[in-house]
Amino acid sequence: MPGPPDLADTGIAHLVRGAQQGDRAAFAELYRRFARMVHGVVLTRTSRTDVDDLVQDVFVTALERLKDLREPAAFGGWIATIARHRATDHTRRQPLTEELVNDVPSPKQGDRLEALAILDAIKSLPEAYNETLVLRLVEGMTGAEIAERTGLTPSSVRVNLHRGMKLLREKLA
Repeated sequence: MPGPPDLADTGIAHLVRGAQQGDRAAFAELYRRFARMVHGVVLTRTSRTDVDDLVQDVFVTALERLKDLREPAAFGGWIATIARHRATDHTRRQPLTEELVNDVPSPKQGDRLEALAILDAIKSLPEAYNETLVLRLVEGMTGAEIAERTGLTPSSVRVNLHRGMKLLREKLA
């Protein structure tokens, strides 16, 4: 026998149902709650310069397809899937180029270059780990928020973070 519904899930489902009926405020609240997660998912798959535009594209796509979502409580996993597909499609269409980086870093630029190197190391990890690490370390989400937004179980998030941090430490050593 299933237990009582998760209050966060029922709140999300309520917002989704409202947005499906044209409530712009409900969709704005979904955006507010899920934008960081979508940003993190897209960041793991694309160039940093394209992330903001792609996040907007993901939400436009979600708004256009929202009526097709049959299980409103599954919005987090659904929009994460849209974000993954949109980022992957965008990356496939881009010509192979490299970002230019100034070779002589200033003190502040040195910190930025180190952060970019760490981000590149995270992006090179397996998908399950890089996504949860970016959501935790870059987007500042807690394990519970990651689980709630992505549809993963809290234990899966803990395992992914633990294993991902271990692999990241090895890469950066």
